[in-house]
Parts: sequence; C-alpha cells; structure tokens
Amino acid sequence: MKILMVFTSHDVLGSTGRKTGFWLEEGAAPYYVFRDAGIELTLASPKGGQPPVDPKSDLPENQTPAMARFKKDPDAQKVFATTRKLSDVSSEGFDTVFYPGGHGPMWDLAEDPISISLIESFYNSGRPVAAVCHAPGLLRHVSYKGAPIVKGKRVTGFTNTEEEEVQLTKVVPFLVEDELKRLGGLFEKKPNWQSFAITDGRLITGQNPASSTAGAQALVKLLSELRSKPSAA
Repeated sequence: MKILMVFTSHDVLGSTGRKTGFWLEEGAAPYYVFRDAGIELTLASPKGGQPPVDPKSDLPENQTPAMARFKKDPDAQKVFATTRKLSDVSSEGFDTVFYPGGHGPMWDLAEDPISISLIESFYNSGRPVAAVCHAPGLLRHVSYKGAPIVKGKRVTGFTNTEEEEVQLTKVVPFLVEDELKRLGGLFEKKPNWQSFAITDGRLITGQNPASSTAGAQALVKLLSELRSKPSAA
C-alpha cells in the first residue's frame, strides 16, 4: 500500500508575528503508524523540502512517544526534510491521502487549488481521504458530486472550545468546527484534547493532536477493508 502525506508550507500565524506550521505529533505519530504497518510513504508540501514545524508543538509539555522516536530517527528526519513539491505529485499510484494539521494548513492548503483538486481526485476515484485536527478544515472547498464533500457526513476536527483555549479564535482565518457545520457536516466532538476519530464511508477525520494516532490507525483499517471489499462507498 502507498500513502501520500501532505504537509503545510505556511509558517506565519496570521498577523501575530509568531511562527506556526504543522503540529509535530500529527506528522510523527501517523508516520510511524503507517511505517510500522509496512506502508510505503511519500511526503509532499506546497513548497517542497522541510515543512515548518509549529514551535509550540515541540514544547516540553507537548512531547509524545512518537516525537521522541522521531528525534532519534535520522532517516525519518531526512524524509520530512525532503518533501516533494505538491505540484509535482498526483493521486496516481497512491491508495489514499493523509493530511496532518497544525495551524499552518489553514492559510495555504485550505485555499490551494492543487490540494483541493488532489483531494477530489482521490475521493472521486473511490479512495479514502483522511485529515486530523485543523486539516479537516482543508475540505472547505472540496466537492463531491456537486456538493461539499462533508455534507451529510459525520465529521470532527479542532473544536471551537479548543481554539478558544489556545486563544487563537480571532487569529485563524476560520473556525474548523463552524466551517464544517456550515458545509452540512454532522460535526461530533469529545471534551477538549481527548482522542477522537470518525470514519464515515471513505472520509476519516480526527479532532486534535491527540487523535492523530487514532486517525492514522483508522485509515490503515479502512484501507484493509477496501482491499477486501472494493465496492465500499
């Protein structure tokens, strides 16, 4: 099996002057879930090369076992440092696409026509799409059969109360929870920072950084199911 992971290239947190990017746990944890399952990975980002890491994600209080493993793994670090340019990849040859979150993607990937087209290419051809934390917000311009891809689907993502807790409600370009609801998504959530992932058909979404492992595991499970039953909707 082959998975494409798409990271942000955006590193500025709105007009705050602070740095952002992808959340390290949301890259590292899924990376090892996929690698340990024997899945072949390709990493991409709009600009290629090293995607920016949100410095807050690497604070002492945010360390996780996957991050510790990543920091001792020079091979993995090299893979992350040499992502392919998004415009140079297509959905061809991949079984699915996985989007880690962090605040960065809300500024570049959410509005990127290449990313939007890529997601539609996967989904329209019967392949799954997975996104965690802020990345479900990247589905805001994605359509399926003339309607928003999330319409009528059970979905989750970074919640309004989680955004309030990190005091970025007025900084982000949109609120993930509100946007998914506006598009007709059937939004569900757990209490702040609890692991929670939803699989609805071929769409997988995770609520927050703690959900990145569960989201990745759900994708591996779904891929196995689809291989044994290709007609799954």
